[in-house]
Amino acid sequence: MQSYKTNIATVSKEAMDTSDIEMELLLQAVNLKYGYDFRNYSKAHLKRRINQRLQLSSLNTISELQNKVLWDKSFFRTLLQDLSINVTEMFRDPEFYLAFRKKVVSDLKTYARLKVWHAGCSTGEEVFSLAILLKEEDLLGRTQIYATDFNKNVLESAKLGIYSKKEIDLYAKNYTEAGGKGKLSDYYTSKYGSVLFDKSLTKNIVFADHNLVTDGVFAEVNLIFCRNVLIYFDKYLQNRVLGLFTNSLTKRGFLCIGTKENLRFTDYEHSYSPIDKKMKIYKKLQIT
Repeated sequence: MQSYKTNIATVSKEAMDTSDIEMELLLQAVNLKYGYDFRNYSKAHLKRRINQRLQLSSLNTISELQNKVLWDKSFFRTLLQDLSINVTEMFRDPEFYLAFRKKVVSDLKTYARLKVWHAGCSTGEEVFSLAILLKEEDLLGRTQIYATDFNKNVLESAKLGIYSKKEIDLYAKNYTEAGGKGKLSDYYTSKYGSVLFDKSLTKNIVFADHNLVTDGVFAEVNLIFCRNVLIYFDKYLQNRVLGLFTNSLTKRGFLCIGTKENLRFTDYEHSYSPIDKKMKIYKKLQIT
């Protein structure tokens, strides 16, 4: 119970109301019972998701929710989905993919073999986006992509590569703006309101369970994609994950994070040189 006492001690007694205490206890309970550690996630993110689950479940307090989580494993799985970060779309932020094509691809083409870690891959839309880009640049055949997430349910969805047709117009627009060399429809078949992406895209993709909060270095890689995940972590956890990425990257490897994320004021700010400051594309320095 020492870690719990330490966490509570970091928050002044005056700043903590009853709901804050309840949330700390809930997160501690989830960690002790199920091994998932959300204690260093953004408090704003946690409060928003937990309050939403309270309303949907007709519960009055977080303490009631905690009791249900501890004694009802299926309800815990529901809460796990709530707390997971599953906001994604194909070629999200097209300007980023365009910059990646122009400023990174030429360097990647000098490698005989490439290893890529796509961390926090969620339901896979952005993994397929990267695979399509690499295919169009004649790189997919020599690339091994490791797509990871701690949520096993979203990993299973990612493996299937099946998405709702209602989003496909947005995805096609993003693809074009991202510098796509053909049509997005070249890569999927449409049936019964869904689209199925070509299995050839996943030939070199390994979908694997990995928790950025608790697990260690996943593999030595040349490129890491982890976009729009760090914003859900507090400063301590952001720094911890950036250390994990830095230790996983080869010298002069590339790190791509979200446009609202930053390396500034972290322990690893000086381990990278910016390739595109706006799009948050970085290259690891040879000496770190």
